[in-house]
Amino acid sequence: MAEASRSQPIGIFDSGLGGLTVAKEIFRLLPNEDVIYFGDTGRYPYGPRSKDIVVEFSRQNTRFLLEQGVKMIVVACNTASALALSVIKQDCDVDMLGVTKPGALSAVKATRNGKIGVIGTTGTISSDIYAKEIGELDSKIKVFSLACPLFVHLVEEGYLNKPASKLIAEDYLAPFCTNGVDTLVLGCTHYPLLKEVIREVLGDRVVLIDSAEETAQTVYQHLMSTNILREKTTDVLHKFYVSDLPDRFHQVARHFLGDKITNVIRIDITKY
Repeated sequence: MAEASRSQPIGIFDSGLGGLTVAKEIFRLLPNEDVIYFGDTGRYPYGPRSKDIVVEFSRQNTRFLLEQGVKMIVVACNTASALALSVIKQDCDVDMLGVTKPGALSAVKATRNGKIGVIGTTGTISSDIYAKEIGELDSKIKVFSLACPLFVHLVEEGYLNKPASKLIAEDYLAPFCTNGVDTLVLGCTHYPLLKEVIREVLGDRVVLIDSAEETAQTVYQHLMSTNILREKTTDVLHKFYVSDLPDRFHQVARHFLGDKITNVIRIDITKY
């Protein structure tokens, strides 16, 4: 594995803009770090795709970020974390971190009655990754998993708090209103953008877990332990790349990243 330096940026990739929830927490917790973000907006969503395709897309995304000289890569996509991370990290010469393990840890810390719900894309839920991760941490916890694929489209289309969003959420989340879960893992990085709607349906009795904060903490701990945490600087640069529709990505992303989004560059990810 190549030796990394403090001055190198952190790489993040996601199937679209959902991973910006992770990027936002990294910006907050690690304000001196440069970040290079790639959103595969031309090929989202990853959730319904086969493992082989998700692995191939993730390899291309990783090759692009490595070409940018990143010191570590955060796979800010639950589907890619579940289906591809264990494969692609074997061929990567920098450390890689997914979002499922930090999310599972945060849920186990939060639950009071040992009943945890998990929602995610079809790929993430079918992999059963969260049940496995939670079971390794505490085998007594009962996990209820449910695929909610339309949530990704709602976020990507900007339907964050509209009547249609609530109707879909009510239909999807009905089982969690009766099965006694006190903690719900938002097992897709798009889903935190629907927190308001989800909380309205489930009420305050259910703690909502998104892996962004725990992932940022894990990134911080890794950079500290490997002595590559960037020291204080006034020259921080974040770059954003997509595989399609940069103007649309820029417009939606500004709603929750503000002026940290300056320009978005489209690349041909298939070259990688």
